[in-house]
Parts: sequence; structure tokens; C-alpha cells
Amino acid sequence: MGKAKVNQGIDLSSYKDVWVFAEQREGEVVNVSLELLGIGRKLADARNSKLFAVLIGACAESYTESLIQYGADGVLFVKDDKLNQYSTEMYTQVISNLINERKPEIFLVGATTIGRDLGPRISARVGTGLTADCTRLEIDEADGKLLQTRPAFGGNLMATIITPDNRPQMSTVRPGVMEKCEKDTSRKGNVEIINNKLDFSKDKVDFVELVKHMKEQVQLEEAKVIVAGGRGLGNKEGFELLDQLADKLNGVVAASRAAVDQGWVDHDRQVGQTGKTVRPKLYIACGISGAIQHVAGMHEAECVIAINKNEDAPIFNVANYGIVGNVYDVVPKLIDALDQVDDILKAVE
Repeated sequence: MGKAKVNQGIDLSSYKDVWVFAEQREGEVVNVSLELLGIGRKLADARNSKLFAVLIGACAESYTESLIQYGADGVLFVKDDKLNQYSTEMYTQVISNLINERKPEIFLVGATTIGRDLGPRISARVGTGLTADCTRLEIDEADGKLLQTRPAFGGNLMATIITPDNRPQMSTVRPGVMEKCEKDTSRKGNVEIINNKLDFSKDKVDFVELVKHMKEQVQLEEAKVIVAGGRGLGNKEGFELLDQLADKLNGVVAASRAAVDQGWVDHDRQVGQTGKTVRPKLYIACGISGAIQHVAGMHEAECVIAINKNEDAPIFNVANYGIVGNVYDVVPKLIDALDQVDDILKAVE
């Protein structure tokens, strides 16, 4: 890992509080931002400081109170219609200006498409380091520094990184890794309207139109049911069978790294240390051996069902229920059984 250039003469003691970037899309705050408030609350309490959410865009005003109810002490709300749509340059300007003015000690950003674009630009603009794709954050009891842990070397080991000489200490955090606080409707906090003087002439990108994917699909991190396939499927066509099972269960399809590396599934469907971390109510692992890198991304599922023809596969060690058999024999039977249940329900309606 490279080391950020040291800011000569920086007074570390002048930096305090924990900030979370409350990412919004079309006026709705994304789930990972609420998860960040959960870990941010713990970090702020450990540092005896306050937790603030940074919200940009007038269209998201209805979420200001929710951010407080999920753990923030206050919201720094940049209420500007021109910032409703994400802009790399303008969002970087807004947040960099705020950081330079108010000096937060810790700043957390979700490792989303937007967060991975925004985080590095802010860190470069304010002259600090950034640890990407963190899966664990905690305060060092000895010196109060932020310990930022992330997978390294393809997920084969975990690296803990610190930012000793620069501030703020910045991390992007994977969706689905941290737990949200329980929503407390009695919590009160301050919503401060920020009036930033922005130079929109520096924004070289004009927003023309938002084009959505024709088929809306639930994000893996928010799915209640996931049907995942691995190398044991043998080919790309096997995922068509998993699609049928997922449809019956109102779930989504995911994959292990081995299946993604084969080109059978897009990377945004990958679960594991180098993919996404999920917490569904039901996780069905089909033809997945259970390598530790994959298990790290799904072990907190409420119920795990494993289907594998190798009775010694490690996946059975983390499964609540195991089925030893060929996926192409077992899954069609599961689909038929679900069809029968549907027929029974229709008959008694």
C-alpha cells in the first residue's frame, strides 16, 4: 500500500467527529448509508465525539430526520436542486470544502459505484489517504486511531491499515458488511442547511437523461432470498435453472468467484471477500464448495441450504440444511415441489 503525502504541520488534535456520506439516488438514501451510521455511531462513541451525516441534494430532504433516527447526531444538508443528480466534480467540491472548514476526524463512504468514484477524489483533494472496500472498522484503544481492515491479495489475507499523519481518516465500506442501528423515532438532532458557494463552471459534465435498466433487479445486499451457483454447475446454462428457482422464491441469483471467473455471471453478482457481503433470510448454495473467501460473504445469512454432490464439501459446515446430490437432479425437484405448493394455495383460495 502506498503512503499518502504527509501534510506538514497538521494539528491532528483539531480534527474531531465522525462523518458519513449519506448517498442518495433519486431522493432515496441508499441502504449502505444507514449501515455506515451503525458503525459510525460505535466509532463516535469510542472517540467521545459526534456523528454527522452529509446529505447532498434538495430531493432527499425527507430523509433528514431518518438519518438522525438511525444514529446521527446531526445532518449537514446541502439543499440544492442543482445537486439532485450525482456529479463527481460538484460533490467533490461540496465535501472537500466542508472537510477543510470543519475538520472531521473520520469520514466514511459506501463502496458503491458512486462512492468508489467520489472517495478517491475527495481524499486527493484534501490531502489524505483512503482505504477502500473495508470489511471492519474499529478504534485502536491505545492511541485512538482508526483501524481499517480490508481483504488483500485476492482475499487470501486481511490487511489492517492506519492513517497516522493525515486527516480525515477515510474509508469506503462494502454494502452489507455493517449492521444498521435500530431505528429510534425518539432521537433528536440538528439539521443544518449548508449554503456552499460552488463554482459550477468547473463541472464538465452535463446531466442529460437517466436511463434505467429495463428489468429492475433487487440489489444482492438487500435481497431476502439468494440462490447462488458455483463451479459445480459446470456451465453458464446452469444459471438459467437457478433463475427459475429464484423466481419461485422471489429471490435473486448470485455466484461464487469461480463462476464469475469462468464468465458465467457478471462480477456484480459475486458473493465473497472480493465480491459482496450479504445477509439474506435464505441462502441456497448450489454447486459451491465453500471456500473461506466465499463463506466470508454469506455466513451471516439466517438460513443456509447447501446442495453439493461432494458430501465432504466445506459448505456443509456452515449450512443449516444440506442436500448431497447433483444440482441438476435436486433443483428441478425443488421447483416442482414449489409448483405443487402454489397449486394447493390456489385451490384453497
